[in-house]
Amino acid sequence: MATAVAEASVGAGLRASLTRNRRWALIASYASLIVFVIFFLFPPYYMLITSLKTNKEIAELSTNPWIIEKGITFQHYFSLLMDTGFPIYFRNTIIVTICVVAITMVVSILAAYALSRLKFWGAGVLATGVFLTYLVPDSLLFIPLFEIVGALGLLDTYWVLVLVYPTLTVPFCTWIMIGYFSSIPKELDEAALIDGANHMQMLIKVFVPVALPGIIAAMIFAFTVSWASFLYPLAYIFTEDQMVLTVGTVTTLIKGDVFHWGGLMAGALLAAAPPVIIYAFLMDYYIAGLTSGATKG
Repeated sequence: MATAVAEASVGAGLRASLTRNRRWALIASYASLIVFVIFFLFPPYYMLITSLKTNKEIAELSTNPWIIEKGITFQHYFSLLMDTGFPIYFRNTIIVTICVVAITMVVSILAAYALSRLKFWGAGVLATGVFLTYLVPDSLLFIPLFEIVGALGLLDTYWVLVLVYPTLTVPFCTWIMIGYFSSIPKELDEAALIDGANHMQMLIKVFVPVALPGIIAAMIFAFTVSWASFLYPLAYIFTEDQMVLTVGTVTTLIKGDVFHWGGLMAGALLAAAPPVIIYAFLMDYYIAGLTSGATKG
């Protein structure tokens, strides 16, 4: 009896210790998360506050930069949309993004299917080479690409970005899709082949529906690159009506050494809204797509 009581006492103490450890672990996790959220929300909060201040309050260094002391104004947003080429930049960015995402997904899905399922000689080396091309910095590529697009007559049009951006998006998206396609059971291939499907039918009717999280993850990546890239538009586009958001907003609202901070912050917030909305609704798919194939393949 005494032994049973002692064992029960030891078990209760162990459970209590585990409960305390779990409680402290949760407290530490939530505290770290709160610090992380506060740290990374400061920039958008400062952008929002600045975009709602008057130019006079922004220029006065004596005011508190973290609060609005002299009334809220939406003049920066009205001026941005009515008096600048911001709507044109937004339209150009949407056109470029849609085209780049479409091209990227067609090429990367076909390439990933071939490299992961059609076991031809050199497929592994070629797959590694595709990903290694993504590691080459943009700053090393834009000079030779400038010569190429100049010879093609595409300089100073936003269509040059439709040609250039896939050099950044296709390698990484192909790598994502290779990992996802490799994790799909081979029994699906065999069942489709037994039913008489060819490779294109198998890709469209079997792999694409099953690999939808990976496809969405690749689409989000391609969207982010084509929406937010700065170097290539800056190097290849000079005319205002051909500019995209990243370059057009800056060139419009920075005149020499004069920075229109209210308009810049308003433009940055409006330009960041579409990616934020897309990530908010598709974040689960994005995480699932990036982590797929980690244990199989």
